[in-house]
Amino acid sequence: MELMHGASLLSRPAEEFGNDSLVEEMWAAKALEHAEVHFNLLTSVPPSQLRLTPYDDQIYATFRQDFPDLQVARLSDETLKSATEKLKWRQFAEKFNKMEDYSYGTLMRADASKEFSPDNSIFVFRVQFLAIEIARNREGHNDAVHKSHRPTKKTQSTEEKTQSTEEKTQSTEETTQ
Repeated sequence: MELMHGASLLSRPAEEFGNDSLVEEMWAAKALEHAEVHFNLLTSVPPSQLRLTPYDDQIYATFRQDFPDLQVARLSDETLKSATEKLKWRQFAEKFNKMEDYSYGTLMRADASKEFSPDNSIFVFRVQFLAIEIARNREGHNDAVHKSHRPTKKTQSTEEKTQSTEEKTQSTEETTQ
């Protein structure tokens, strides 16, 4: 019930809240949850096969048209939030203003080769996150983190092999008696 109340609270106009710490905490929790879900997807599915939205192609094409030289592998607040860049990003975002939650805040990894951490996180708006992560997926920048965090195949330990051999021996002895 508290979650539903929080969701309805977050959908109300920001002007109603001022600097309400409860709302800030809910936004931070939602951004962190989104970051965790995204990282789990990224490490489970090859990035080149990952589709984040039905609009990935359009977002990527528009992003590379508007930001042809932006190196997405490693980013910083300065790179994304200078006065000039803020204006460019605002204009980019407005092209996607019909997309649900396009301006919601979310966390993004600054360095695509590393996992989320407080030192490797930048707060950005959702369509900015999508544009950069789609570019990282398509341009191979998320491959390293995918490979380094993939679940390894479980191999049978020596103890399991010994136990299995003992069970087979016991079964054979029972059959021959």
